[in-house]
Amino acid sequence: MSSAPSRSSSDPVAAARAVAVARILDAVVAVEASNPVVLIDGRSGAGKSTIAQDLVARWPIRGRVQLVALDSIYPGWDGLADGVETARRQILVPHARGLIGVWQRWDWTAEEPAEAHAVDPSLPLIMEGSGILTPVTARLSDVRVWLDSPTASRRRRALDRDGDTYRPHWERWAEQEERHLSRDEPAQHATLVLSIP
Repeated sequence: MSSAPSRSSSDPVAAARAVAVARILDAVVAVEASNPVVLIDGRSGAGKSTIAQDLVARWPIRGRVQLVALDSIYPGWDGLADGVETARRQILVPHARGLIGVWQRWDWTAEEPAEAHAVDPSLPLIMEGSGILTPVTARLSDVRVWLDSPTASRRRRALDRDGDTYRPHWERWAEQEERHLSRDEPAQHATLVLSIP
């Protein structure tokens, strides 16, 4: 049975996301592993979280898949690079070595680490978040996705989602994303580059 989505959607964003999910699922199946690692990167508002949740819902491998969103790890509004390094060190490296990874959720209200979570190396892992695709993390993953999306569309979606909580920090976060793009060239390390209008 094909994982290709229906082409009948009148919503171009939803249609593009459906195509993206189908292509990622096909790539996961092609890896032929029981515990593949999928990284989904893209700038804020590109659709990473929605696509990751759709992947979990349609996961093609029998059993459970783990999803970690970097929004739960970044240590505050200036923490893009630190969050990625934490994810690499505490989740991706242990997973690659067959060890249990443990990370702490960042409490954005209290501005401090909160409860701990474990990642099982025997299970598949999806990790999504701005900055996650780097030359180093690429070597620790099987399917690497870069989502490309126009700035105006991304900003509208992000602010519709998070509103006044995010609005004062949009430029501050965008500057960190720009540094990531210049330093890490994530699209160059992606196995799939997908466009979301």
